Amino acid sequence: MKKSFLALLIAVSCMLSMFTGCQSKDTEPEEDVPATSDDAVEEALDEAKAVDITGADIATLQEAPMLSDMVTAGDLPKVEERLPVAADMMIEPVFDAIGKYGGDLHFPWRGSKDKWTLEKITEEALFRFKQDGSGIEPNVAKGYQVNDDATVYTIYLREGMKWSDGVPFTADDVIFYYHEMVLKETFGKSVYNCYYSVDPETGDKALAEVTKVDDYTFRVIHKYPSVMFLERLAIDNKWLFAPKHYHEQLLPHIVGEDTALAKAKELGYEDIKTLGKQTGYYYWIEVNRPTLRPWIIQNDPDDSRTVFERNPYYFKVDEEGKQLPYIDRIVCDKVESKDHFILEGIAGNIDIRGYDFTEFTLLMENKDAGDYRITKWSSSDWTSIGIVLNQTVEDEKLRKVFQDIRFREALSVAVDRAELTELITDGLAVPQQASIPEGLKYYREGWADQWNTYDVARANELLDDMGLPMNESTGFRTYADGSDFTFILYHSTKQSEGQAEELLKMYYEAVGIKTNVKAVDETLYEELKLNNGLEGVSQKVGSFDLILRPDNLVPVTINSPLFGQYASYIASNGDQGIAPEGDIATLVEHWDKIASATKKEVALEYAEKIIDLHQKNQWYIGYASPNPLVLLVKNDLKNVPNTLLYNDPFRGYGHAKPVQFYFDR
Repeated sequence: MKKSFLALLIAVSCMLSMFTGCQSKDTEPEEDVPATSDDAVEEALDEAKAVDITGADIATLQEAPMLSDMVTAGDLPKVEERLPVAADMMIEPVFDAIGKYGGDLHFPWRGSKDKWTLEKITEEALFRFKQDGSGIEPNVAKGYQVNDDATVYTIYLREGMKWSDGVPFTADDVIFYYHEMVLKETFGKSVYNCYYSVDPETGDKALAEVTKVDDYTFRVIHKYPSVMFLERLAIDNKWLFAPKHYHEQLLPHIVGEDTALAKAKELGYEDIKTLGKQTGYYYWIEVNRPTLRPWIIQNDPDDSRTVFERNPYYFKVDEEGKQLPYIDRIVCDKVESKDHFILEGIAGNIDIRGYDFTEFTLLMENKDAGDYRITKWSSSDWTSIGIVLNQTVEDEKLRKVFQDIRFREALSVAVDRAELTELITDGLAVPQQASIPEGLKYYREGWADQWNTYDVARANELLDDMGLPMNESTGFRTYADGSDFTFILYHSTKQSEGQAEELLKMYYEAVGIKTNVKAVDETLYEELKLNNGLEGVSQKVGSFDLILRPDNLVPVTINSPLFGQYASYIASNGDQGIAPEGDIATLVEHWDKIASATKKEVALEYAEKIIDLHQKNQWYIGYASPNPLVLLVKNDLKNVPNTLLYNDPFRGYGHAKPVQFYFDR
């Protein structure tokens, strides 16, 4: 039976999420594009039902006063001329009540260092995930069809939709982006994984063909079945579009190297590479770059104050026909430190901001004086305090220890989790192993208790059995050959201030494991990770759905310190790194089955097998339950959900649909 999907334009029954972070494949794109004839495509779709597009039944459109003034002054077309045609208009449901226009949302940030936070707040993806993550639905797109063997996807756009400068948004912007930017890697990213399909027999990969059907329809044609394409698209390359009229004036292969370089200099960039990255990838902080987002940046992101102002051509309305967003501007004052964020919050100068659980008590003590409320958004993390050991660490003797499951169990039971969580989290977290939280996909009953009991005797027994004897004169263990045994526990200063790591060092050394804690900044941390320079790493662990974002659970990209040279081997197709071994090799085999699956049921079956291997091996060691995001919200800011799943796949704050926030003043 052919599959046909309804594009829900009036989604009044559910809260939807916006969704970001992009994952690219670190290999060169294949040159061969599958040759699929028009007749073959039509034959594949001939039994599919037409997509039923439900339009907006709105008698009167409304707009923000600041836009009405511009219309009256003749500086802006009427609202009905700026929005998509009625049949394609998207109605965004509100959380609680129809909002009021106006106001500035005060959201301090660290400038361009916080660019991804503002990306998620303002993101508009082609497809976005439902609130529970159970599937995708159209957003910038209005609908889609997929044939029975998941090789042909037909995607429909909204007629009359426009870029922020008033230029029509059409399928040409999709085709241009894919062929002139994605395939040519003009913004510094390799071709995204979602565009490759895999031969289930041979494992060979083929690159998708993206073709225009008409001004508001395009097709993505895969050589082999790609059953998770739309979900992968919503992860890998949610922006399957770019303003052709803007970028065709910048790209060096179109305008020439000299012209492109001159344009780069004009925009303040030293070279063409930076120009491509800033305008094609980090485009939401590029002034004057047309966008589909609800707010548009007005000035340099590293100014002392950066303003994002409403987009007059934004394509969504509420149930009463009021063009969104309700809030006029997002005002981002630059702050330099974590303490500054806290001080601004308790002083009442922030309208909404998430904080670490360690600030919960202080924020609660000052909420009345600061005129704000505190709520908690849940997390899909596996643990809030955990470590991971590089399975391909350069030192071969240390590598052998790290690969021994007894060592991981020893590190786990050597720690008094009750004491640790009380000291570090003020009791907000509970002692727990790194595991998938209850209520999320792949949850395993009992996993949270694995190796969870504080047992120094057991830790010493395991280490002795491994051949790591205690040197009684020093109180530390050695290798079997008598040489000193020690390892470095790294942590990024962006993620941790070091208190938990110092406590872990104390517990480890109590059983003779000499541990050196080393703090590194984010840049050095990434460099060490990419070059296999990390040993042990203190970090949070999270994976909402491994099929959609496998990086932390399978060595498909150089993302997790766990996989080290194994990931390099996979990412380079065997040209670099170390071939995976043992259960990690099995992880890769299972992932290949997922990538080449012709049915979603098969993909889910092998995803379960991957989770089973993680539970068995406990490569990620956790000491505390995942902690919620502590959310400060000013009392007059409305339509902010009290509970929500906050994570990167759901795009953080974007999951709450900030376009429907409003001030009740």
